[in-house]
Amino acid sequence: MSEVRLVLATHNEHKVGELRAILAPVLPALDPASVVGARDVGAPEPVEDGLTFAENALIKARALAQFTGLPAVADDSGLSVDVLGGSPGIFSARWAGRHGDDRANLDLLLAQLADIAPEHRGARFVCAAALVTPDGFEHVETGTLEGALETVPRGTHGFGYDPILVPTGESRTCAELTPQEKNAISHRGTAFRALVPTLVRVLGG
Repeated sequence: MSEVRLVLATHNEHKVGELRAILAPVLPALDPASVVGARDVGAPEPVEDGLTFAENALIKARALAQFTGLPAVADDSGLSVDVLGGSPGIFSARWAGRHGDDRANLDLLLAQLADIAPEHRGARFVCAAALVTPDGFEHVETGTLEGALETVPRGTHGFGYDPILVPTGESRTCAELTPQEKNAISHRGTAFRALVPTLVRVLGG
């Protein structure tokens, strides 16, 4: 097996694959098998008690770098709604009270915005991607996907709030875009791609 060189602070294999795909063109010498997730190394999940996406991403990356002794990448993301003062924000995944209940979160948000006119339904997905090395180096990049919120969910792709956010310049929701179309403009893709030059330096690519 390849020597592990980079650990991603997620137990989601899809996210691990996403990062491998982003790194492959810019780090051709990096064996994809040397990029693994937190589950692969048996790392515990830290308490995310930061007040911003960047703080939570750093908390996860720091914990993983300390646990493994390897460079670690983490991200934290969510939905920021203008008329709600930026909420759900860091609470996006547990807006309705139970972490990861996408349908309940979606239903609650739509109910809260029921009387809001279309011109005031501006929102964006935000992602902070953090890189932390065992010697204490830290770097954060942020990506956003601007758009507006629909009144009813549309589409079957994606997850979370994807069925109600229509990206600026689009008529389809994020859940109606193909995964390739979404990745090309997504907040997570933007943040990770911005992090690549620093990753290249850290990994000696």
